[in-house]
Amino acid sequence: MTKYHPDTRLLNEYSSGTLALAQSVCVSLHLNYCEQCRRAHQQLQQLGSVLFEELAPQQVDDSLLRTVMGRLDDEPEPLSYSSIAVEDDDCPPLIQRLMKGDYRNLEWKKLSSQVRVSRLRTGDAVNEVALYHINAGASIPKHTHNGTELTLVLEGAFSDEEGRYEAGDFVMRDASQQHTPTATQERDCICIGVLDAPIKFTDWKYRMVNPFLKLQAS
Repeated sequence: MTKYHPDTRLLNEYSSGTLALAQSVCVSLHLNYCEQCRRAHQQLQQLGSVLFEELAPQQVDDSLLRTVMGRLDDEPEPLSYSSIAVEDDDCPPLIQRLMKGDYRNLEWKKLSSQVRVSRLRTGDAVNEVALYHINAGASIPKHTHNGTELTLVLEGAFSDEEGRYEAGDFVMRDASQQHTPTATQERDCICIGVLDAPIKFTDWKYRMVNPFLKLQAS
């Protein structure tokens, strides 16, 4: 059972379709695990439908219609995600589609001897989406954030200064917080993270890296 959830603002924006694409991926994955938030999402959608039906009809100018249709013609080809059979039935379908398979199909890059990262394409040009594989007992060095970081646990568990997070738990951190994500000793931890700005290491051994950290959104 999940213990950590998106806040009301994120759920509202997700339900209304105004949340950024990459952040919506994180919220959608949480709903895959959490019955409580699924119910809240359904209620918000129903409320939105009622409010929308109560709006008075608005006249649409012909020039506005032409502008909208023109923009549709100029839209780039959407990203395609092929369906590939995978052996891991516990992996959420959305992640399978973003990975185009399973974790073995990804290109992993080492952040350290104990931590690997694989960035995913979502079509969001502002937010970076990546999978993190943290070996059992290993840590990502202590850091804060230049923006907002959303994390959802997919496998295993990790802890930081504020709690322990297991599969399905949703964690949001911002510039007011520092933490040291550490995988539990029992097994490796795989989680998905969404950043709208690079993290900022606060441990003196890693501060020299900060100027070189760049967001890799795609």
